[in-house]
Amino acid sequence: MEPHVLAAGTSTTGWVVGYTIGIVIVLVVVALVVPILLLGALRTTIDYAVTIIGGLQRGRARLGDDNA
Repeated sequence: MEPHVLAAGTSTTGWVVGYTIGIVIVLVVVALVVPILLLGALRTTIDYAVTIIGGLQRGRARLGDDNA
């Protein structure tokens, strides 16, 4: 049996494209999240979410949902 050897001219274009796309996605996410954190809007969003969840739980309790 012959050992498997990679050809000297093996293309790595797919890897380069994949890593480039991954890095771009990470940078976009960071660019969107950092301003939210710096502006404090995350705290406001959490406050609204807590209020909404509380309202949903009260509504479920009024409808007689046993899991509320």
